[in-house]
Amino acid sequence: MRLIDEDDKEISEINMTPFVDIILVVLIIFMATATFIVEGKIPLNLPKAETGEPKEIKVKRIEITILKTGELFVNERKIDPDLLERKLNELKGKDTVVILRADQDIEFQKVVSIIDTCRKLGLEKYMIETKRMD
Repeated sequence: MRLIDEDDKEISEINMTPFVDIILVVLIIFMATATFIVEGKIPLNLPKAETGEPKEIKVKRIEITILKTGELFVNERKIDPDLLERKLNELKGKDTVVILRADQDIEFQKVVSIIDTCRKLGLEKYMIETKRMD
């Protein structure tokens, strides 16, 4: 007759601790990336307006961002200001809406120049993104 020692026993339970640890890590990664997706825009000090409100745009959009330093971004990619017209010409389509995001301290002439470039290319629909006043 043979005695059964602890090493020969079959595993009758699954240890859930490693599984729970993995799920918690995946949850933390998901939560961290979700905030980057929502707040993934280039950080900018937008001007304030009483009528400012977020609008869902269903048509094709081109987002132009001007930082306080004068750096220019098109759809969150840095671009040389001299190449703006060519880039907009590549991206434009029928009913394209231009979203203009400019730092509140930027020289207004730079904003007007970008609007002028858009109008030369036939991009007549544009919105200026603002922060809602509290």
